[in-house]
Amino acid sequence: MQDPTRRFSDRVSYYAKFRPGYPEELLAYLGRLFPLPAAVADIGSGTGILTRQLLDHGYTVYAVEPNEPMRAEAERALKTYSCFHSVNGRAEATRLPDRAIDLVTCAQAFHWFDRKKSRSEFCRILKPHGATALIWNERRDDLSDFAREYNDLLHRMARDYRKSNHRRIRAEEIHGFFAPNDVALVSFQNFQDLDREGFKGRLLSSSYVPIVGQPGHEKIVEAAEKIFAKYERGGKVTVEYETKLYLGRWTQSSPENWDGSA
Repeated sequence: MQDPTRRFSDRVSYYAKFRPGYPEELLAYLGRLFPLPAAVADIGSGTGILTRQLLDHGYTVYAVEPNEPMRAEAERALKTYSCFHSVNGRAEATRLPDRAIDLVTCAQAFHWFDRKKSRSEFCRILKPHGATALIWNERRDDLSDFAREYNDLLHRMARDYRKSNHRRIRAEEIHGFFAPNDVALVSFQNFQDLDREGFKGRLLSSSYVPIVGQPGHEKIVEAAEKIFAKYERGGKVTVEYETKLYLGRWTQSSPENWDGSA
């Protein structure tokens, strides 16, 4: 397996342009629990997809990303935000001050972390009663023939798909990360309407898919284009997601009821 901190270096433009954002309902939910002013550490922030949405909601955001090309893209795209702070760090060593953060977010990233070391680091940087949000856009592979055929394509032709798929992390492992406290799971619906270029870009944004010049690239792109041609309607296909938010903290204030008040 490739070093997780380098996996996306060769596909930054695809990632920035074609990965889905996160539902506004999720941002509103976090906004009720963590009102402004609040400082957020977006760990494994990548090209800044969630970072931008947090900034748009008024948060001060410390975007912690070890991959230099991805971090540089976020710095380019988000440089006009006065509350944006780019940090060359990683989940296990964020380089942030002690007890400075109200909320840690990890979007499409936690499955790459060393859990023991990152838990220790999150506890160090979080304020008393601060919380951690683990977030994934999880493709719905069972909703349509299109979704099933696309998923089958990845299983057959994408290198490392089974190893790098975040769904290999079991729910009990996430609960173990927050033990002995509870963790709340909240789900939201999300989707992308993609034209031909967008569907190809979404495919190539995944680290397990062969990029230009790698063995198997032309074959998987050709197969994906056939799936697009078969299922497009009005020049687009819809990729549907369930966005999962796992929310917890390690202090005595456990999330028994995340009811909109911190």
